[in-house]
Amino acid sequence: MEKIGFIGLGNMGMPMAQNLISNGMKVKGFDVSEEMLKQASENNIMVCSDALQASKEIDVLITMLPNGEAVSSVFNSESLLENIDPSVLIIECSTINPKTSKELSLKALSLNLEMIDAPVSGGVKGAEEAGLTFMVGGSVENVEKAKPILSKMGKNIFHAGDSGSGQIAKLCNNMLLAIHMSGTAEALSMGVKSGLDPSVLSEIMSKSSGGNWSLDKYNPYPGVMTESPASKDYQGGFLNKLMIKDLNLAKELAQDSKTETPMGDSARKLYDELIEQGLEDLDFSSVQKLFK
Repeated sequence: MEKIGFIGLGNMGMPMAQNLISNGMKVKGFDVSEEMLKQASENNIMVCSDALQASKEIDVLITMLPNGEAVSSVFNSESLLENIDPSVLIIECSTINPKTSKELSLKALSLNLEMIDAPVSGGVKGAEEAGLTFMVGGSVENVEKAKPILSKMGKNIFHAGDSGSGQIAKLCNNMLLAIHMSGTAEALSMGVKSGLDPSVLSEIMSKSSGGNWSLDKYNPYPGVMTESPASKDYQGGFLNKLMIKDLNLAKELAQDSKTETPMGDSARKLYDELIEQGLEDLDFSSVQKLFK
């Protein structure tokens, strides 16, 4: 499986596609952004005029789109499933509603197509370094078939269960991510306002029981980590508008499963506030701004 079609060449999709090329695979791709298509051409990705063209004469089709509406548009409005060769393995990496994912997989199955959902964790840095975690839903056979491709873009591949299970795992993960990022920003703000140096406090908490991924790998306080978005005016990374999208999906999942999520609800309110302030295109660690 060396010929890959890639739909969605944004902040995540572009480096994922580049890693496939670095591993000797031929990638053809499409994105609605002309700027992204220009970058794709400069990075040895064969640019296609539309999604349908990107799905022709390939072994694997990967989609990495911003929301469920975009996924539905590609697979339903553009009738991609009806026009794809049955030999193609479809790997849907977008984060969308688990119900939508299951419905899409059932439709693919009715057309004798092989499809898995494989949302990711690790952010832009993980995509660039081929260090993503894939949370996969689908049949054992299709997941095993996808592993050689996924391993070129990530370090961890987990089979969560049947179709849609990858999406459930991703929403649980991102709700927790929003919670500990918000809590980390809150604690750092309290320490700094009380006279502590944010770098010193971060190191103390990192080596103590308060250590967590947001603190250790993606510190939200400017200047603590030179390579984190916080030290680059919160540019790039995982945008607030994507985080609030995932938190709203998590809320739907909580309602469907009759689960109480008070901390998830609190985190969602904070990210709603960032959106209301017009900060939707900043990295999600900019929640720190709410505590200054």
